[in-house]
Amino acid sequence: MKKIVLFIAFLCLGTIAFAQSNVYFTSEITPESLVQVFEALGVTPSGSVALKISTGESAQSNYLHPEFIKDLVDATGANIVECNTAYGGIRDNTESHLQVIAERGFTEIAKVDIMDADGDLVIPVSDTTWIKYDIVGSHLASYDFMINLAHFKGHARGGYGGVLKNQSIGVASRHGKCYIHTAGESTTNIYGSNSQDSFLESMAAAAQAVHNYFKQDGKDIVYINVMNNLSVDCDCNDHPAKPEMNDVGILASTDPVALDKACLDLIFNYNSTQGDDAQPLIDRINEMHGTHTVEYAEEIGLGSQEYNLIDITTTSIQEIDQEHPNPDCLRYNVFSIDGRKVLTNAKSLESLPAGIYIINGKKQVITR
Repeated sequence: MKKIVLFIAFLCLGTIAFAQSNVYFTSEITPESLVQVFEALGVTPSGSVALKISTGESAQSNYLHPEFIKDLVDATGANIVECNTAYGGIRDNTESHLQVIAERGFTEIAKVDIMDADGDLVIPVSDTTWIKYDIVGSHLASYDFMINLAHFKGHARGGYGGVLKNQSIGVASRHGKCYIHTAGESTTNIYGSNSQDSFLESMAAAAQAVHNYFKQDGKDIVYINVMNNLSVDCDCNDHPAKPEMNDVGILASTDPVALDKACLDLIFNYNSTQGDDAQPLIDRINEMHGTHTVEYAEEIGLGSQEYNLIDITTTSIQEIDQEHPNPDCLRYNVFSIDGRKVLTNAKSLESLPAGIYIINGKKQVITR
């Protein structure tokens, strides 16, 4: 009988060396698992810690709620940080933004800092193709460590929103948001004449600027994407479309490119069924050429699209009998350890040679 044996991730790590960036995954979406996936990164916060989230445009938005992030806040001693929006709304000025944040319960679990409340800070960019600098909230200078905690979902302009967007548009001040959106044309108008790809490339350049800022001596940054409430719309939409696919899990990495790419791969290789359909989100991403953001971010040296996906959900050995598969529930999306797609929505694993693979987001070994 052919079997798939699912090993605890750390057992595999003890015997195999990987060149790719590590991306840690858990299918559990709980306050406890959020702390667990952060701790899996093995990076200890020091100094003043910023937890960058989106506070959402309305109570109906799919933002990450205070009760979900509280344990992580407590474990790291972080301040919640945000910046004001560049479009009209309840978060486009510090006074009303802080009022909304308090109403949603964030101030009950942490100190909240609107980083551009006192103006802008200009930081350098490595890629000057479109933007010549990055304009962020001036309070960024107060922090030694950042946890970029993003809700992964669709986005009307970027195609998708993950840690790269949360770090570029999200950390930018109101002026900086306009500058990125217009690909360097304006710091006061959010609408520009440059191409869609120029906007996506500007986001990648701005995300790299923040990453480099926190890679200075004594500073650091880590990245987490929460794949729940996977609407085609961003949390900046006050009435987002209802998600048409189920929740996936939480992923974390020290490489923002690898992290967003892993999440995109999980979407594009999702086993859609009736009532659990990834296609609307895939269509939104494709419509806005959203995958170009990670492609360009890798091109300019921010990170790598090659990654090693490490499932930390599993706590015991599990065996799956391949002689009696259920075709209605067993579909396999398989990647090799070096990130190459091997099978898509396959009914069987019979064609796989013995070896270690990433199967449906889990590290598994095929034995013959």
